[in-house]
Amino acid sequence: MIKVNGREREWEKNITVDLLLKKCSYAFPLIRIKINGKFIPPEKYKETLVVDHDEVQVIHSIAGG
Repeated sequence: MIKVNGREREWEKNITVDLLLKKCSYAFPLIRIKINGKFIPPEKYKETLVVDHDEVQVIHSIAGG
């Protein structure tokens, strides 16, 4: 099991951050990801694996003025 924004989700072997975002239907253009409290750079989403028991936070960045 993994947690995505506090909700438990079945873990899948070899799932990357990029694939997880697609499976969870996160399509917001300004998304930041933290795994176990550590920010993952967007350029690493396709190569960073989510492992069993990880806690993933999907943070939507919103510009304001």
